[in-house]
Amino acid sequence: MQSTLFSLSLSTPFVKPPNPNPKGPKPKLSHLSHSSSSMQFSLNSTHGLSQQSPVYAFSSSCFYMRVCGSFFVSNQRNNSFKVRAASVPENTGDSVKPSGVIKTLRLGFMFGIWYILNIYFNIYNKQVLKVYPFPATVTAFQFGFVSLMVALMWASNSYIRPKITPQQLAAIFPLAVAHTLGNLLTNISLGKVAVSFTHTIKAMEPFFTVVLSALILAERPTLWVVSSLVPIVGGVALASFTEVSFNWTGFYSAMAANLTNQSRNVYSKKLMAKKEESLDNINLFSVLTIISFILLAPVAIFLEGVKFTPSYLQSAANQGLNVRELCVRSLLAGFCFHSYQQVSYMILDMVSPITHAVGNCVKRVVVIVSSIFFFQTPVSPINSLGTALALAGVILYSRAKQIKPKPKSKAA
Repeated sequence: MQSTLFSLSLSTPFVKPPNPNPKGPKPKLSHLSHSSSSMQFSLNSTHGLSQQSPVYAFSSSCFYMRVCGSFFVSNQRNNSFKVRAASVPENTGDSVKPSGVIKTLRLGFMFGIWYILNIYFNIYNKQVLKVYPFPATVTAFQFGFVSLMVALMWASNSYIRPKITPQQLAAIFPLAVAHTLGNLLTNISLGKVAVSFTHTIKAMEPFFTVVLSALILAERPTLWVVSSLVPIVGGVALASFTEVSFNWTGFYSAMAANLTNQSRNVYSKKLMAKKEESLDNINLFSVLTIISFILLAPVAIFLEGVKFTPSYLQSAANQGLNVRELCVRSLLAGFCFHSYQQVSYMILDMVSPITHAVGNCVKRVVVIVSSIFFFQTPVSPINSLGTALALAGVILYSRAKQIKPKPKSKAA
């Protein structure tokens, strides 16, 4: 479009265009003036498209008009050349891809928010579970808090409420069960062992993801991808080695959380691949949380009883947190839980399950390091070595993902 507008031909007559009416009367010269207005040339007249007759000057005005006209024509020609040289074809921008840069920045920003919310969730959640050792009740409270936020979101029309069909509900229900078990088992592990040990065991998620993606999504990772996961898991294990307080209940619950969480993620990826218009990633997480609250609330009362009476809250206050602090931290943990789960699903919709699991593994390193600083845990050289090894594994993974397997040549 720019080339069409500003490209001027040098062969176009700028003066003395052919008179469209040679037999007509000559233009009057009494209207000729030396003002700047009489020297204005339209773009159409420069191309010979004007229907006006040529203007002839005589006497002293003739020399003046010829000099000025020659200067103007020369200036127009130079401008024409400059505009033609400065105009850039529209297709030359194909080599620059700002959309890819924006997508990368957006993805990096979302990963950063995901990590920050996880840090605060783990700190607040550990503080609550330390003085209030009822993981099922705490998990049910978190599900209930998120369900309330989802209801307000739908009621205020800030997000469209989905219309769930029976077929969709049947497909979502197994995800809700895995979602419930994964969060419950994680809270059980956090209540029994240190944060660093729980996340050390949960660093095995990429391996579960590789296996489940191959079985469910038929995604066959290359040997390079599988090999790049080894330093990631090993690095996270080394980073938290000095903080290990081994407990079999915490160990088994964390391993079971790996299986259930990655089953949920892989099945969610399969469900979102169907591109249901009324059930995107945010609505999927919202429906999962509501179903999880309905499933877990009676189970928590059955397993642990009614543990939110004033007497139990006061017993928690005697261990370091008063009732107000306990409630505030529980609400903040629920808010961070809701937010980081939503961001996690948004990231899962943008990347593959393996990439999501690797980002989750790096998140373990961030959470472990932050918990070390917050709880003032002594840092050993093994922690630093493990963190560096895990980050190096992420770089190797990104390189391994770029290596495409060679296609098998068909026999002639």
